[in-house]
Amino acid sequence: MIHRYYNNGYYIVLDVNSGAVHVVDELAYEVIGLADEAYQPEEIVTKLKDRWPESDIREVLEDVEELKNQGVLFTEDTYKDKIIDFKKRSTVVKALCLHIAHDCNLACRYCFAEEGEYHGRRALMSYEVGKQALDFLIANSGSRRNLEVDFFGGEPLMNWQVVKDLVAYGRKQEKLHDKKFRFTLTTNGILLNDEVQEFVNKEMSNVVLSIDGRKEVNDKMRPFRNGHGSYDIIVPKFQKLADSRNQTNYYVRGTFTRNNLDFCEDVLHMADLGFKQVSVEPVVAAPEEPYAIREEDIPFICEQYDKLAAEMVKRHGKENDFNFFHFMIDLTGGPCVYKRLSGCGSGTEYLAVTPWGDLYPCHQFVGNEKFLMGNVWDGVKNGELRDEFKCCNVYAKEKCQKCFAKFYCSGGCAANSYNFHGNINDAYDIGCELQRKRVECAIMIKAATAEQGE
Repeated sequence: MIHRYYNNGYYIVLDVNSGAVHVVDELAYEVIGLADEAYQPEEIVTKLKDRWPESDIREVLEDVEELKNQGVLFTEDTYKDKIIDFKKRSTVVKALCLHIAHDCNLACRYCFAEEGEYHGRRALMSYEVGKQALDFLIANSGSRRNLEVDFFGGEPLMNWQVVKDLVAYGRKQEKLHDKKFRFTLTTNGILLNDEVQEFVNKEMSNVVLSIDGRKEVNDKMRPFRNGHGSYDIIVPKFQKLADSRNQTNYYVRGTFTRNNLDFCEDVLHMADLGFKQVSVEPVVAAPEEPYAIREEDIPFICEQYDKLAAEMVKRHGKENDFNFFHFMIDLTGGPCVYKRLSGCGSGTEYLAVTPWGDLYPCHQFVGNEKFLMGNVWDGVKNGELRDEFKCCNVYAKEKCQKCFAKFYCSGGCAANSYNFHGNINDAYDIGCELQRKRVECAIMIKAATAEQGE
């Protein structure tokens, strides 16, 4: 299976099953396309000899055959056999999303968590529940040494003392159990101050800073409950924190909606504010919401991704360059085979914990009782649901079978699939279209920067 496309001046061929990327000229691009349509060599020569010398065409045909022999073009799918016994595959819990606060000091209009309440009640996680969650993680992590804990909300800084106490408890347990915790924090920044910054820089491996971009965009969708915007408060705090972390190990993370389909301007705005690590993602919302992205918006959004990719190539290696999370791609190593096939590990290796200790497959399922898996005292009790998530992979999803991006997105988000189709083994169609475009742009950027000498 191959995928051919032209982007920003580059003819690119991706061999899907091997992951090999070939940047070619127009002749090779056409030859490979015809070969993919099962044309024989002499038929290809006949079809193209009016545009290129026959000797050049035959030389390219020889190169194509050599690439096939090397196992980097028109390769067979070797992954299928690996998913047959996914339900029997032993898994360990390696990451928890701690809902440290089901409360928030903002009222973001697109918030899937209903201003932090998650379809339930406002609550702050107690130290006792958080401590038990860490004990559960250690007990269910098997021989895995590196464990991840994300402090999430709502707004985690509204329960700051418990965050600090749980980090201290985790550090003590590291020595006792030969484990290493990687703590992360997601915050809207309203309560960020020097004391928080100092602690975060000492203890948090990564920090996600929520902001949507330009002032008018951010303040429309991320206001306080009284309607006032948050941009002027958070920008200087985020700039200070990013600089204090040497512009690494953080992301400013935004959401674009139908209100700002020109989101490329928001990405560049944040880059021009000095942020080097930027993530802006499309909103996922019910179709009836006025800010929801619609199918007719996809062509314009794809143009925005192309525009952003071209600008990043232009800025590469210069003082104003930056990283864009969705264009970061590893073409050499990549994730392990199970990650390629099953994605984030929600419901198996990754779980969300509510303030009162209930376990859910991930933060986006919290509040939906159909997906209650157990609790931090008794462990995972819904083994049938866990097995269903074990089997959630690209080969279980019909829409993934012929998709060139399947080994990069691993089938997409199970929660989005469920919310739009009532089934975790389907796929959110708009998300799929945008993911394919992002993969194309990411590969093009790799090609362009390699040409620049990297």
